[in-house]
Amino acid sequence: MPLPEIKTILYTTSLGKHTRPVFRHAVQLAHQLQARVIMLHVIEPVGEMGRALLHSYLPEDTIRKMHDEGINRVLEQMRARLEKYRDEELKALGRDFDFELEPVVAEGPHAETILAQAKQQGADLIVMGQENTFGHHSPTTHHVVRQAKIPVFVVPTGKAYL
Repeated sequence: MPLPEIKTILYTTSLGKHTRPVFRHAVQLAHQLQARVIMLHVIEPVGEMGRALLHSYLPEDTIRKMHDEGINRVLEQMRARLEKYRDEELKALGRDFDFELEPVVAEGPHAETILAQAKQQGADLIVMGQENTFGHHSPTTHHVVRQAKIPVFVVPTGKAYL
C-alpha cells in the first residue's frame, strides 16, 4: 500500500490573536509537502431571532448587501494577515509562499462546515488549533477529530505555546 499523498491542506482559523502557531505549522507542512493551503474561516449564520429582527427593519436587498460586504471584509482581513505573516516571518527566512494559498470564508455550524469544506476542497489533511477564543479546549476541534475521514493535525494555541 502506497504512502498517502498530501496535496491539499485545509487550515482552519478563527482569526484570533493566538492562531499564528497553527498557521506556522500549516505553512511548514505545505512547504515540505509542496501542497496547496486552503485558509478557512467559518462564520456562524445569524439565528432565527436575529434574522427576524433584521427582516422587520431592513429590506432584503440591504440585508444581502450587508452580508456580502461582511464576507468581503473578512476575506480582506485574511489577505492582510497573510501579507503581514509573509513580511514579518517568511522574508526574515529569505523565502516567500512557495505554494498556493487560498482564503475561503464559509457559513454554517463550525465543525460541520469544516468537515464539509474538507470534502468539497479535496483536502488530504486538516490543520487546526486546540483552543477556542476563550482559551478552553475547543469542542469544534474535538468534533472534527472524531468525525474526520482524513488526518487532523492539532496545534496548541494557548498563550504559553509559541
